Amino acid sequence: MRIKAYLAILLTAVFMTACSNIDEDERLIYVKPAAVERSVLLEDFTGQRCVNCPLAADEIAKLHEQYGEDAIIAVSIHSGPLGFHTTPRFLGLATDVGDEYYNHWNLEFQPVGLIDRGAPAEYTAWGTLIRQELQKTAPVNIDLMVNPSDDNQLDIYTEIQGVDGNTQGKLQLWIVEDDITAFQMMPDGTRNDDYVHQHVFRAAVNGEWGEDVEVQEGYSVSNNHIIPISDEWNIEKLSVIAFVYNDSGVLQVTKAKLQNDDSVEE
Repeated sequence: MRIKAYLAILLTAVFMTACSNIDEDERLIYVKPAAVERSVLLEDFTGQRCVNCPLAADEIAKLHEQYGEDAIIAVSIHSGPLGFHTTPRFLGLATDVGDEYYNHWNLEFQPVGLIDRGAPAEYTAWGTLIRQELQKTAPVNIDLMVNPSDDNQLDIYTEIQGVDGNTQGKLQLWIVEDDITAFQMMPDGTRNDDYVHQHVFRAAVNGEWGEDVEVQEGYSVSNNHIIPISDEWNIEKLSVIAFVYNDSGVLQVTKAKLQNDDSVEE
């Protein structure tokens, strides 16, 4: 017992002596950030005059039920030849920016979707492609906070953390709105004037193609953006989508609803 006690004291002394010769900065050991589960961006190019687009919307609802809305971030981008812009008689959900996206990707039919900016795919293939993307890990993580201000603007805060390697790409911020009632052509050829549209693309916050961002593993970069709230939007139904992408596709995506004092107290 005395020998064991003596050895324990001796080892402790050696360890403390060895540590005392190391500068404090040199004692810090880099720890690789934990892997981050990937969320998937589904860009659904749709239109109110597209009779099959409600089938794609139903597919999104099924995928959300299967994987959850946090895992699959869907955006309905009304655009293209079957998109409809507002007229004095009817509310249209197509936008000039949506049309720019539709033309940029050389899309030729609707409904059609991009899964993490991969090749255009019919809605019947979305489930398989999403399952493949969800098996990947994300090289970055995104924290997102959205607050309405007193001067009828949205204050948007993003923080991007590097998880794996040095990431270069673009940060894109979009406004989407849920529960918009507007006409929709249906698969049977009828027009439903009380159709409820979900996750509708409304505007790009930081330009149509976002802004450059670079983040190294173990570090983070943050940004603040402000956008006026349009009179055409229902503020209670708005959300912001933030994603980072580059030539290889979408690296990570997240979505946040508006916060206010009441939600913070809860």
